[in-house]
Amino acid sequence: MRFKTLFAVLALAALLPDASASGDPRLIYEIRIPFEAGGHVTSVVPDGREFDLGRVEKLPEQTRWPSYTASAWGKPGAVTASAVNAVHILIGVEDSKGRTMSVIPKETIAPAAGAGASIVLSAAAGTGFFGAWAPPVGTKITVSGDEGIRPLESGSLPVEGETLVFSVYEGDMPYMVEFENRPGGRVTAWSKSAGAEVVARVIRPVAGTGRFEGTLFQNAGRVRANHSGVIDVSTSPHGEIGGFQIIPWDHALHSNEMQGAWSMTQWMIIAHPDGHSMMGGSAPLFTGGLVPGTFSGEELWDIWSTYGRKPLVLARLGGGEWGKLPVSSGRDDNALKDVTHLRIYFPITEEP
Repeated sequence: MRFKTLFAVLALAALLPDASASGDPRLIYEIRIPFEAGGHVTSVVPDGREFDLGRVEKLPEQTRWPSYTASAWGKPGAVTASAVNAVHILIGVEDSKGRTMSVIPKETIAPAAGAGASIVLSAAAGTGFFGAWAPPVGTKITVSGDEGIRPLESGSLPVEGETLVFSVYEGDMPYMVEFENRPGGRVTAWSKSAGAEVVARVIRPVAGTGRFEGTLFQNAGRVRANHSGVIDVSTSPHGEIGGFQIIPWDHALHSNEMQGAWSMTQWMIIAHPDGHSMMGGSAPLFTGGLVPGTFSGEELWDIWSTYGRKPLVLARLGGGEWGKLPVSSGRDDNALKDVTHLRIYFPITEEP
């Protein structure tokens, strides 16, 4: 049955948009979440091996509308946020506002999920579906049931007995992105296909760290979350809270919840290099690539996937050599004041 599902998903390629900026994407795994309490969540790789990701503890009673502003920049029927403490799904866009359903671990509450609008899993935050197997933003979701496979769309939520299928593809994404942490600084993506390419410019550099709650479940120097309008980086050890965010100019300008980013030091604000185009929801920074990645002791289907799907963040202090990101917990407005460059390594599943 697992093979049939994989082949059926491949046959519906027209329904499954690329999770990458370009290139010929390949299916690397699918995640199946039964829409029933007690159902076992599994991940299946193309060779048929199956991995247990826990069980469904609770089903949603409703969806959330309006959801957070940047959710509307995603694609309906796809992942619009991937984090250690939640995965948000865009069900549809109504009156320019996103309607979402979420998947969260039972040990934590994700404020953006909304009350009663989540599938609750037994998996621990930062692991499994929220770690090593986290689906990137843009991952298309289908619904599998007795009537076959259909896209997840507004007005057609799953019913008990059906299964949500997350089809995770890997395509031509950068292997790293570098940020010059100064006004006007270049944001350069490095990839096999295009070499070095300036994909953004820094409008406001980051200088401090703040209390971004989800960083409690991630190690320092790792990506905590990615959604259509943010890259959230942890600067604190696992079990402590501290980090900073990289957001697009349009999110900082138009989202009421982000107005503080212009006066506080905990956010880096970037813009498209042409100064006009919207960046929210665009690859490679805000869709298709970044995930929380493997936690200590987690293993994927091979060694490259286990160690490659662990996005790391490095820094240069005062223009010096590359090294570890400074560790900082809680709010410290000057914790990153000496950081002149940042580098994010993107997840990979095979030898570069």
